[in-house]
Amino acid sequence: MNRIPRTVWALGIVSLFMDLSSEIIHALLPLFLTTTLGVSVAMVGLIDGIAEATASISKVFSGYVSDRFGRRKPLILLGYGLGALSKPLFALAGSAPVVLGARFADRIGKGLRGAPRDALVADVTPQAIRGRAFGLRQSLDTVGAFAGPLLAMVLMAAFADDMRQVFWIAVIPAILAVLCVIFGVEEPRNHEQQSPTRPPIAFADLKRLDRPFWIVVAIGVVFALARFSEAFLILRASGEGLPLTFAPAVLVIMNVVYALGAYPAGIASDKYPAHLLLAWGLASLILADLALALWPGLVGAFTGIAFWGLHMALTQGLMAKLVADRAPSELRGSAFGLFNLSSGVAMLAASVLAGLFWDVAGARSTFLAGAAFATIAAFALLLSRPKPGKKLRQSPGT
Repeated sequence: MNRIPRTVWALGIVSLFMDLSSEIIHALLPLFLTTTLGVSVAMVGLIDGIAEATASISKVFSGYVSDRFGRRKPLILLGYGLGALSKPLFALAGSAPVVLGARFADRIGKGLRGAPRDALVADVTPQAIRGRAFGLRQSLDTVGAFAGPLLAMVLMAAFADDMRQVFWIAVIPAILAVLCVIFGVEEPRNHEQQSPTRPPIAFADLKRLDRPFWIVVAIGVVFALARFSEAFLILRASGEGLPLTFAPAVLVIMNVVYALGAYPAGIASDKYPAHLLLAWGLASLILADLALALWPGLVGAFTGIAFWGLHMALTQGLMAKLVADRAPSELRGSAFGLFNLSSGVAMLAASVLAGLFWDVAGARSTFLAGAAFATIAAFALLLSRPKPGKKLRQSPGT
């Protein structure tokens, strides 16, 4: 049985530390913006949407550069370094534009590291266990994503709900993530040997990304339109009476489910048809939106939040595997960049619309609209499903 490579474990631990740092901040940021800085929910959606779109645009360039020069680690290090440098800005922010600037810098860092990191996972992992490898990295990432909000709750109690003090503590795990990249992540030797002699990738080479890859991109776009920022989950629970100190519990619950499900989902993606897992993921998202829209009180809110995490577990690692399987090995970075650009722009639109629905028609309308988009995504998935006896062919070089 193939073992998951050491570099995949290292990248998972790096992701754990950076997500620990980021989620300490993100678990409190929507309430920091609306209560401390006094901005509207629509502005929260706009800030989050712009931030995620920025990350997606950055991934296009970082993925292409990592393909062109045959190196992944320098961009991964630069991305995590920029993410760490952005963290103190949240503690210093006195207005919404400063928060937007901090999110902008943080998401550029995410964009710089995201596509090369995912490409490196595919580079070092045998195809037979690629789903398992992506599931493991995603699971470790998500451990940080629920440990961060847990720590945020402890810190909020310790600092008497002083969110700025909590934001300062978030700098520490970000620094640890950078150190783990420096000392723990290694590129495969054949990359280092081939990069000086291999012809660099040109933009014209991207034409080799053919129909199977673009079908995955189209599915990713439709999924992103159905899934807006998790900031709205925090605002929903707060509106149902969740105290400020316990606001991070929203991301704790979501990410516990996500972390527990990501690795088993990755194993399943190596064995079962992709459309089956994607369908279950969409069903989970529809149930999440309906619970958040129609079931009043904190029980309904947290039921929806748990289903949201299940949807993430079933789909996120699987989409990464599909991109890796349907792109030539020398174009993987570019392929991840293009995929994330497309889905990121779609998520920007989704988050802006969600904020507008919330301000104009109330929280319930936001989640009912999300359920409608998820239903449309289910029909799109059904139409794109391969005919019996046919499989989407994989690109050469995988």
